Amino acid sequence: MIRTLAPPALLGTALLGTALFGLAACATTTPAETEPRISLQTMQEAVRTLSSDAFEGRMPGTQGEAATIAYLVERFRAAGLQPGNNGSWVQEVPLINITGSDFAPLTVGDRQFAHGEDWVGVSYRPVAETRLDASDLVFVGYGINAPERRWNDYAGVDMRGKVALILVNDPDYASEGLDGPFGGRAMTYYGRWTYKFEEAARQGAAGALIVHEDFAASYGWNVVETSWSGTQAYADTGASAAQQTVINGWVQQDTARAIFAGAGMDMAEMAAAASRPGFRAVSLGQRASTRFDNTVRRFTSNNVIAMLPGRSRPDEYVLHTAHWDHLGVCAEGEADPICNGAVDNATGTGALVALAEAHAAAGPTERSQVFLAVTAEESGLLGAEYYGANPVLPLAQTVAGINMDGIAVRGESRDVVARGAGKSELDAYLASVLAVQGRVSSPDPNPEAGYYYRSDHFPMAKRGVPMFYVKSGLDLVTGGTAAGQAAEAAYRANAYHAPGDEYDPAWDWSGLMQDLDLYYRLARNLGNNRDWPEWYEGDEFREARESACAASTRGC
Repeated sequence: MIRTLAPPALLGTALLGTALFGLAACATTTPAETEPRISLQTMQEAVRTLSSDAFEGRMPGTQGEAATIAYLVERFRAAGLQPGNNGSWVQEVPLINITGSDFAPLTVGDRQFAHGEDWVGVSYRPVAETRLDASDLVFVGYGINAPERRWNDYAGVDMRGKVALILVNDPDYASEGLDGPFGGRAMTYYGRWTYKFEEAARQGAAGALIVHEDFAASYGWNVVETSWSGTQAYADTGASAAQQTVINGWVQQDTARAIFAGAGMDMAEMAAAASRPGFRAVSLGQRASTRFDNTVRRFTSNNVIAMLPGRSRPDEYVLHTAHWDHLGVCAEGEADPICNGAVDNATGTGALVALAEAHAAAGPTERSQVFLAVTAEESGLLGAEYYGANPVLPLAQTVAGINMDGIAVRGESRDVVARGAGKSELDAYLASVLAVQGRVSSPDPNPEAGYYYRSDHFPMAKRGVPMFYVKSGLDLVTGGTAAGQAAEAAYRANAYHAPGDEYDPAWDWSGLMQDLDLYYRLARNLGNNRDWPEWYEGDEFREARESACAASTRGC
């Protein structure tokens, strides 16, 4: 093991730099004989192909999926890799599509709120009709139960059959800095809507409604409304689906204010109380009702897994992840109805292919290099979550991983942003490679968005596997931060999750190739030494890793 440091948040700036420099010296540097030879031609061909109209936007369960799987298997086989799942290139992932329709208003007391405009909701249960009948409404603050932080918003309340009204993000999200019981401005997992719905279900709630707020959620109501309308995909969990809430959803701020007012309460005052330690859930003295129909379709999608076996320790694994899926035909009736997902995430999927080729050409590392293309990220990290719950390769024998999602095509940058920096000893590996590249690591510009909990590395991280999620920063070699910010804003406004995310022959590929160089070096470093990076003391994922290691006779 490499030596364990205190979390960087607990160290002064000068001490942190000294500590990371010393720790970085323990991380193997990339030998000259394995200098990256990553093919730009492979990257361009892969991204152009995967984002072409012939792949129909790569929606799981469609012909676009079949074309994607066939292409990836062909490229991995041609690169000289082996099937990663006991002789198979794929891991089947059982999914369910549930499409809600005929939504009744959400009735709270004597008020009715319109679906779409005031609230949205779905069911995780594959049933023909969802009904919420006069269920007591309880304000549970931020809906957090975190014993290690001595915080429990559900203390003393029986939620069985009731509906939880929950604030988005963490109790200290409005802080200017990163200090506080939940990391201040930086979102923790407890701030994510996924956690809040999971915890409400564990508490036995019949429903969970999150109060939307633009800054705290890091996106507007329009994103919520479109994402939570139409067909929703879920992992097919069989009988355990009955353990989910009857309904999960979101309400507009004005809707929440009206609900509090109906209870004779002021929402701002209640939110302030919920942000302080010792808060206790409050019954709102009102009952919530609604109903809607569901159309259910079961189908099987696929993760693709390829491996370059290690020379001396093939049962120790360095993992690369990227999601192959996108949104399919997303704009019916428009001249261009296909969301091709060129940046998101044909770039990351293409990187799996290009890096696999480069590693195979350089020769195996001591440990095995694994390339996992997962399905249904756009539906909630479903393919990655399925792999995490049903790992083909033991997680206790997975040293660490590198996730690639939406690699920038805006030119070379002077910096990177490491989502999840300060959580594990992977910091040292990154520092070592950045020194070789002549780049620096910049602070996360949007810590409140909780991006570390929103991509495919997360299902592995929460089960204890240290994972990188590193992306180019905004300080571009040509144009500086102003150019980087403008490029990012233009992509968000014109292409992200829209038909405009298409392959462009005029892209500047230099920054993307710079990032692939970084990912390659990180993987070689991890693959050619004996260290097992740890989560820092006090991190929320350290216990999961320690438990997995204690139960394993091999690996960490």
